[in-house]
Amino acid sequence: MPPSRCLVRGAFAGTLALVLVPAAACTKSAAEEAEPEAGSSAAQQVQATSGAGSCTPEKYNSGVPALDLKTVTVGFAQSEKEANPFRITETQSIKDEAAKRGIKLITTNAQSDLNKEIADIQGMIAQGAKALIISPLNSEGLDPALTAAKDAKVPVMTIDRLLTTKTPCVDYLGWIGSDFVVQGRRAADAMIKATGDQGEVAILLGASGVNVTVDRTKGFKDQLVAKNSQLKIVAEQTGDFTREKGQKVTEQLISANPGIGAIYAENDEMALGAVAALKAAGKKAGDVKIITIDGTKGAVQGILDGWIAGVIESNPRFGPLAFQALEDFYSGKGVVEKTIISDKEYTPENARSELANAY
Repeated sequence: MPPSRCLVRGAFAGTLALVLVPAAACTKSAAEEAEPEAGSSAAQQVQATSGAGSCTPEKYNSGVPALDLKTVTVGFAQSEKEANPFRITETQSIKDEAAKRGIKLITTNAQSDLNKEIADIQGMIAQGAKALIISPLNSEGLDPALTAAKDAKVPVMTIDRLLTTKTPCVDYLGWIGSDFVVQGRRAADAMIKATGDQGEVAILLGASGVNVTVDRTKGFKDQLVAKNSQLKIVAEQTGDFTREKGQKVTEQLISANPGIGAIYAENDEMALGAVAALKAAGKKAGDVKIITIDGTKGAVQGILDGWIAGVIESNPRFGPLAFQALEDFYSGKGVVEKTIISDKEYTPENARSELANAY
């Protein structure tokens, strides 16, 4: 007989998504109890949690001191420069929640340099940070920083990108983020709808070495296969999640493949770079259907302007859930291994009414 499971429901673009979660994760985590303020439709909502048991100070890293967050310093390590609206919103959310809770916060920005993020984390520990929230640049490679945190008995909570080769409640407390595979699947569904399931598609891949890129690509391709799609992927190239490279790569792709009628961009910055490339090439709005992932105001406005066909949200407002996770850890309630948030979708039908909720 298969193990008992619980069913978690999440609303996606007017449909009901069903998520099976192991029985060990069926109890509500305290992070789930961090309800957003009434009417705050832009706030993160928990869709599901998973993992066997929860992490407490007694279990983590052979035991760490139980602390009152209001009496210590918490450090936040941002991985990428804040020219990207996702990162701007992510950092601001952390700052706002720390201020709301009366917690002393220090922040750093690695400017997309892995060695700098390692040094940043080590530096915050040296400055006396007793707990850390980290947005990893890569899914691997932070070992020196994580070792420094373990040696100093400083717990680490991770958000957005997952540390794929590390162990929860040993190397880090837990992780909060989106289901990136599901995002890719939803992008494929949106692409099928936007194109009538016909034509050639190019993929603007995100940065190499992160689970976000791997999962969004897998979800998209797998869904096309599952739906027996007639769409043909004719090119894929890394745009590194940046607008500049997204534009440059799109220029190359449409030159080499003039029949491209659709672009799947794995984030909004690359999508907006693609729009710039299409405009420069003399294309008109709607000539090439673009589906993207993030939920920035620029991309949602792009829907209204006709250049973008749809946006799958990836919500960066991690502050409330991240700090609630730290509170739950130190209170003894514990932190689950994974907390998956619910992301909505922006379409031509709702873009005008939802624009205010974009970031």
